[in-house]
Amino acid sequence: MPAESTPARGRPSIYDVAARAGVSHMTVSRVINAQTNIKESTRQRVLDVIAELGYQPSSTARALASGHSRRIGVVVDAADHYGPKSMLLAIERAAREVGFSVEAFSISGHQEATTSTALAELAQHEVDAVCMIAPRLSSLLAVTSGPVPVPMIVVGDFDADPSVVTVGVDQGAGATMVVEHLADLGHESILHLAGPLDWIDALAREGAWRRAMDARGLTAEMLVGDWSSDYGYEIGATHPLIDRVTAVFASNDQMALGLIHGLWTRGIRVPEDISVVGYDDTPESRHFLPPLTTVRQDFSAVGTAAMKAVVASIEKRDVERRQRVAPEFIVRESTAPPRSRETD
Repeated sequence: MPAESTPARGRPSIYDVAARAGVSHMTVSRVINAQTNIKESTRQRVLDVIAELGYQPSSTARALASGHSRRIGVVVDAADHYGPKSMLLAIERAAREVGFSVEAFSISGHQEATTSTALAELAQHEVDAVCMIAPRLSSLLAVTSGPVPVPMIVVGDFDADPSVVTVGVDQGAGATMVVEHLADLGHESILHLAGPLDWIDALAREGAWRRAMDARGLTAEMLVGDWSSDYGYEIGATHPLIDRVTAVFASNDQMALGLIHGLWTRGIRVPEDISVVGYDDTPESRHFLPPLTTVRQDFSAVGTAAMKAVVASIEKRDVERRQRVAPEFIVRESTAPPRSRETD
């Protein structure tokens, strides 16, 4: 096969087919779905390129019904934070894979825009469905405040109204893994640096951590943070609770980063004197000193599951109401069995 006939990278996408055929990806999608409002010469050109590149559209893409705008709206709260931002990118990638475009609307507690205004704005774009990335309790008010004229998928790990489809990482499972790991190492007193408790994920992690600690009869101490590395630094550098625990579970990697820095300024070593676990597995966490033990969230899997739920909802097929993606526990060098500091 001539070099120019080989896809430039990996498995060819719908965009590779569109570029080679000289048409839009929407045209390729219409050909895949056997829509009739396409010139026969264009259809044949697209089919020839599909055969040439060996493109295999997903079953979801092939199953999409005609007659829709093929646009989804995404309402994202707190998009400046790692979790919501990563989730938005994952949904955008998953949407492209099935030939959808995305209209995103960002809201924040520090802005006048609300969930209701975001939904009204998206309605003007004639979207087929809405994905709501709702990390805070306040984000969810519009979900139950009134009907939405198109299918809605809420991204987050929580129990919602039975009519609402939710897709998210099983946050409680991740927090339980943290306690199990630290308890297995021999830690009996664990401080939890929780995220803001108006955040759904922070609440889920805190609740599971406390239940797991109580079940093992372990000493549970908690402080409520703001997700920032500055907060973690202040705790590590100055807070007296540090002297009463042998391990810290930070509800995100940013607080863990600041904590480790603060502990260092205080002469407390990680993991020799105190173990630290984070949550998220940000790209930088493997480069912390020491590399951070943490919980990995598979945002890509959540994005794919959310888009499958979107497609099924548009087609009026049955959709599982609460879908949860399992997290993965990543053990690195920031945790070790406890050792009394007084013996050093």
